[in-house]
Amino acid sequence: MATTWRSFSHQLTEYYAAPYRAAFLKARQQEDDLFFLLVLSEALGVPNPASFHTMELLPIVYEDFHAWHTRMGTDRSPLENLQCC
Repeated sequence: MATTWRSFSHQLTEYYAAPYRAAFLKARQQEDDLFFLLVLSEALGVPNPASFHTMELLPIVYEDFHAWHTRMGTDRSPLENLQCC
């Protein structure tokens, strides 16, 4: 009986969440792109008052850098010291 209720609850959750899944994914992608821009702003030539704090995040950001710059519409890396393509 408990598995039936769990299954019903899961299906009901999927029914209500499915129409919004794409919107949530797009919102998360936009937040991630803004985060990348803030972390890489000093390297892109935009003054960043928090560059001392965002410097620690650069190794984490470099892993997904290629996907980010292709999403932003650049074929090659906009940074001279980081060639990923």
